[in-house]
Amino acid sequence: MNIKKIVKDLRGTVIQFGKCEDVMSISYDSRKVKRQALFVCVKGDNSNGHDYIDEVIAKGAVAIIIEDEISIENDNITIIKVDNARKALSYVSSVFYNRPSNSLDVVGITGTNGKTSISFLISEILQANEEKVGVIGTIGMQVNNKPLPIEKTTPTTPDSLELQMVLREMVEVGATKLVMEVTSIGLDQQRVNDCKIDIGVFTNLTEDHLDFHGTMEKYKEAKKQLFKLCKIGVINIDDLAGCEFVSTMLERKKEDSSIEVITYAIDKNADLRAENVVLTPFGSRFNITYKMKSYSVNINLPGKFNIYNTLAAIGAALQLGVSMDVIIKALEVIKGAKGRFESVVSDRGYTAVVDYAHTPDALENVLVTAKEFKPNRIITVFGCGGDRDKTKRPMMGKISGELSDLTIITSDNPRTENPTQILSDVENGVKQTNGYYEIIEDRKDAITKALGLAGKNDIVIIAGKGHETYQIIGNEIIHFDDMEIVQEYVNL
Repeated sequence: MNIKKIVKDLRGTVIQFGKCEDVMSISYDSRKVKRQALFVCVKGDNSNGHDYIDEVIAKGAVAIIIEDEISIENDNITIIKVDNARKALSYVSSVFYNRPSNSLDVVGITGTNGKTSISFLISEILQANEEKVGVIGTIGMQVNNKPLPIEKTTPTTPDSLELQMVLREMVEVGATKLVMEVTSIGLDQQRVNDCKIDIGVFTNLTEDHLDFHGTMEKYKEAKKQLFKLCKIGVINIDDLAGCEFVSTMLERKKEDSSIEVITYAIDKNADLRAENVVLTPFGSRFNITYKMKSYSVNINLPGKFNIYNTLAAIGAALQLGVSMDVIIKALEVIKGAKGRFESVVSDRGYTAVVDYAHTPDALENVLVTAKEFKPNRIITVFGCGGDRDKTKRPMMGKISGELSDLTIITSDNPRTENPTQILSDVENGVKQTNGYYEIIEDRKDAITKALGLAGKNDIVIIAGKGHETYQIIGNEIIHFDDMEIVQEYVNL
């Protein structure tokens, strides 16, 4: 694509146009630069793209977007100065891939918990409506449940360049709908700025990612950005942050009458409200009121938190034009996303549950749900990730100590942090309770110990990793699958 076309409406200053006008690729990683590339000098936590300018020119880059005041003495190179390189990367990536989001109806989901489950529910509902739907999130990138042949290099919400490339691929294979998890970090780093988002969904706001944002207020403000971008908001107003996001949307509606807000709740009056809730170990039954009508809903997903997830999915699907009848019929047969309260019943009469819960609120939701089944005992196995928010570790320990009969503290993804310190941080929380606990650093040993202790009518909760099939220890990624360990043990 012609460089002048790519940067035509980019907010920046053209220092010079070089001799080569055709750009064949875009990169912000010097290791991936190819001939006739446009290189964007993005500043990261551990590197600065400006430090690699000589290297990328030697590799064949023909255009460079800079943020810092630096001199590049090479008349052959196009040089453009911008105030924010991340914003520039988002914009040029969208233009280079011919603005693929314009060919999709896009649902963006944000919130601390529930994003993956809601994206799965929406995808299944849309497929029941004979739609071809793409999904981007924690579980990867896929179209109609088939993974795309593209390696996902960034967590949950891809960087803007990768995102635009994936959207173009989805359009090429015929997708007309996209459901995407949008993280607070992704929003803060402006990864979705140039992605047209039709519907924004908010789940809830509880403590997470404070290692990145610093405070809950900054975390909330990052989430709020989605509701400054989307046209329709589907928002949980049982959550205080949700009420604030509704106000954000209503302020925008004063200037743009096409802005819409759909609220959902269990405890408050809302556009979509669940009433007469009946919870069972196998699922839930409830009524939904919507536009003065009441509908009976049955889902195969246990726990109150899954009712919230279902309400969010229903709200988004309705706004995409799916009828309530199709939605309800689809929900009756959906079994749930991998690693989200995924259970195995042993011949010995206990149940093992693998769940992705890795925040205080999510762990509490899972344990409260397990208690509703009136088990003999709850044995919880969990740890916390290294190089991540440390403040939630004792909080999660306390929750497990209060709600479990036995907590086995173990490793999650320690990464480059000392595993012993992580275990100690969690232990400090358990010690605030009267709960029994053990520390077993090796995760496989911890899981098998819990399963070995379990008896009839016990529930073993294995939390933190869910669908993940790896463990990160130091800088090494090794194969590890909680459910695989469970199934091997149960089938012995």
